[in-house]
Amino acid sequence: MESTTIAFHHFGCKVNFAEASSLAKQFRERGYEMTDYREKADIYVISSCVVTATAEKKCRAAIRQAHKLNPDARIAVIGCFPELKHDEVAEMDGVDVVLGHSDKFNLLEKIEGQGTKDEGRISSIQHPASSFIPSYSSGDRTRSFLKIQDGCDYHCAYCAIPLARGNSRSDTIKHILKEARSIVDSGINEIVLTGVNIGDFGKHSGETFLKLLESMEKEIPVPRIRISSIEPDLLSNEVIELVVSSTKFLPHFHIPLQSGSEKILQAMKRKYKRKLYADRVGKIRALLPYACIASDVIVGFPGETGGDFRETANFLQHLPVSYLHVFSYSRRENTLAANVVNTIPGSERKRRSELLHQLSDQKKRDFYNLNKGRKVNVLFESDNKNGYMHGFTENYIKVKTPFDVELVNTIQQVKLDTLEDMTYVLSW
Repeated sequence: MESTTIAFHHFGCKVNFAEASSLAKQFRERGYEMTDYREKADIYVISSCVVTATAEKKCRAAIRQAHKLNPDARIAVIGCFPELKHDEVAEMDGVDVVLGHSDKFNLLEKIEGQGTKDEGRISSIQHPASSFIPSYSSGDRTRSFLKIQDGCDYHCAYCAIPLARGNSRSDTIKHILKEARSIVDSGINEIVLTGVNIGDFGKHSGETFLKLLESMEKEIPVPRIRISSIEPDLLSNEVIELVVSSTKFLPHFHIPLQSGSEKILQAMKRKYKRKLYADRVGKIRALLPYACIASDVIVGFPGETGGDFRETANFLQHLPVSYLHVFSYSRRENTLAANVVNTIPGSERKRRSELLHQLSDQKKRDFYNLNKGRKVNVLFESDNKNGYMHGFTENYIKVKTPFDVELVNTIQQVKLDTLEDMTYVLSW
């Protein structure tokens, strides 16, 4: 008897990736055969994202593609899209399983309980999601994304994620350490701590993000631990200092800014001012001169004048960050900014985005050149692209070298000498 084929396709954040990977593992262990989402499958699972209109559009396109590849396939759409637009998702051709965040972890049970596609649509949304369900990614031979926190209490004016994922909640340190040990036992050499607002870890349980980091530093026998995006007001001096003194935590920080204009930061309902952000970046740069510091920026927020944008661009120009993630403002229903009349034309949002992308490219070149000639440690991945394999340094600089299976999932000391197209080419 042929096994049932299933294809997973995730969009959006690393939390989505960790959760989708955990679900895929359940199906794999039950005997389902994994296949690529671009191939014909019996079941397609779309782990969705609606953080922007573009992300939502990509989810719709993936659903249509799956239905076209196999009109008889069962299509499950899970996560944020069903949470915010349940009826719209349910009415799409081919979709017959629609699960929000609280129910998606019962996907295997729901699929097997359904029997066949002809037995009717399964739909389950429980607002708001309130429980924490642990997840970590597997399948990658070098790194794993470990979910430590979910949801957000911040309710920034532009953001629909709290509406989709609910309030902030966390795992316990004890359970995270258990999960981390399982990851290490599988042979993984890098753990990435991820969540929706990870600095809020332990907020409702009396534990703290700092205590978690201290416990992982002491108890988890893994060479590398990376911290994903953390809000500037939650990135304490103590956390920075722990990374400085750590033998495991990597000198890589991802700190959302969103705007360099005090007026726009206030309109966005952000919880800090420019000075705090500059102070955090300055402290990191003083203690870790070669650290990678990434920054998120939104252009074209309603009411952002040309002067506000120039203020942001000038602030970033003089800020010692390594590169930018630039997003154009995307209206999300039921957010505080959704009904603001003073919107910025799409063409102007595009122009501002292009200017900041140019600034980001320059900053990244400067950061890569700053590291030229240094001896660094690289964790090599398993990809083979045109005869080359890739890896990343502690401070997230990309390198490549001719593929050698013996190097996969090993950490090697190398010298950064030859830079081509924003990748260091290694010679041995």
